[in-house]
Amino acid sequence: MGVIFDSIIYDLQSHGGVSVYFSEILKRIINDDGIDDNLYLSSGSKSSILLEQLGANNIIKLSERILERYRDVDFPSNESSSHVFHSSYYRLPSERKMPIITTVHDFTYEKFVKGLPLWVHSWQKRRAVECSDLIICVSENTAQDLMQFCKVPENKIRVVHNGVSENYSVINDVKRKDIVLFVGARGGYKNFHLAVAALKQVPDVQLRIVGGGNLSAKELFLLEKNIPGRFHWLGRLSDQELNIEYNSSLCLLYPSSYEGFGIPILEAMRAGCPVIAVNASSIPEVAGNACILLDEPKSELIVDAISIVRKGADKLRQAGFTQASKFSWDACYHSTKDVYHELI
Repeated sequence: MGVIFDSIIYDLQSHGGVSVYFSEILKRIINDDGIDDNLYLSSGSKSSILLEQLGANNIIKLSERILERYRDVDFPSNESSSHVFHSSYYRLPSERKMPIITTVHDFTYEKFVKGLPLWVHSWQKRRAVECSDLIICVSENTAQDLMQFCKVPENKIRVVHNGVSENYSVINDVKRKDIVLFVGARGGYKNFHLAVAALKQVPDVQLRIVGGGNLSAKELFLLEKNIPGRFHWLGRLSDQELNIEYNSSLCLLYPSSYEGFGIPILEAMRAGCPVIAVNASSIPEVAGNACILLDEPKSELIVDAISIVRKGADKLRQAGFTQASKFSWDACYHSTKDVYHELI
């Protein structure tokens, strides 16, 4: 048996949750002798390079077309039903000669984006879902969203949780400081402004910001006005660098109102960093009882939560280790392989 992978995601984002997910799946399937008749489709230079770095053989380099991300994958195919097609971002094979699997990560567009971008994204996602034989959702919450927005029958859905990298772990000789860490995107529902408002009320704490792109003029104004001299933007970090930040911080502040999964929560837990998050969407599914879950995203609740972390950090760390151990990319891969086996 084998899988035909469409690697378009690597041409769409240099680093993100979806590309991390597919890289972890590909790393494992490339070295799995039980699924060795795989084809890897590349529609651009970035995806071709990344596939080679992952060690993939049988890379089929396709000509890049205008609006490639929205077009069906047209590749020379005499494949039989011994293959399953799995796109990394809501695409379909031009010829439906094999079973199709689509992974759905979240419904951020449907909930927070308006206008033409929403219409185009929703059209592509819905079309991929409707034409798929089985749909993988990365959380129970995403599965519920899928049934709400796309009216998919439950028997077509398989929930396979994301994993977390083993690069995150406790570093014994790193001293924790009065630092609150904010990781990832900051716009809108991520509630970065609430993090800043909360830290204004906790004057002895520094804010360190990882990823999410350069600080905008609006964000810089917000930071300078509320916590001048107490913030530092670190940019994008490697896993090893981010692990040091988790190990050095009082807590990870993750006040997002919506997530399809929430990998940083597990990264922090593996590194022994307590987590403050919001009791919404998939977050309680991932965090369990191992972090402080806010009833709603409010700055005053964040202030109270920071105080609780300071008093009970050890208990939160131990609970975090236990919760994070329930998730791994190996488990994610094996469950994904089980889905493949359902169709071929």
